[in-house]
Amino acid sequence: MKITTGSKVSLIYTLRCDNSAGEIIEEATVQEPMDFTFGIDPMLEDFDNALKGLEAGQKFEVAIPCARAYGEEKEELFMELPKTKFMTDGEWDEESLMEDEIVSIESEEGEEMQGLIVEVKLNTVIVDFNHPLAGENLFFSGEVMKVN
Repeated sequence: MKITTGSKVSLIYTLRCDNSAGEIIEEATVQEPMDFTFGIDPMLEDFDNALKGLEAGQKFEVAIPCARAYGEEKEELFMELPKTKFMTDGEWDEESLMEDEIVSIESEEGEEMQGLIVEVKLNTVIVDFNHPLAGENLFFSGEVMKVN
């Protein structure tokens, strides 16, 4: 059975930066494959295009340039926020306000946003709200395990 819109797909893959020799960013394994509904679940367009028409057992490789993946990092998504934004019950936990920690913040519109703390200052915290893969060229290699 070929992958078409609505197909239930299970696959394994390795995601690397730049090319087949780049740093491994993520893996889906035989023990923990990636399962999704093709054309329904949100995927990168170039990734979908590379899989369309494949069958179980077929291997794939796809390079997705930064501009067609998650775009370049945007400076305006680095925000300096007052520490009071991170308070719970009038206090903040200094241990949770550390560099490289992921935090959730509610936007002014009430949306929950996740960001990465890049710097903690005396009264403020600088948080990066870019997608974690912004600025990266992506290279997927893998195999289709099942198509239903």
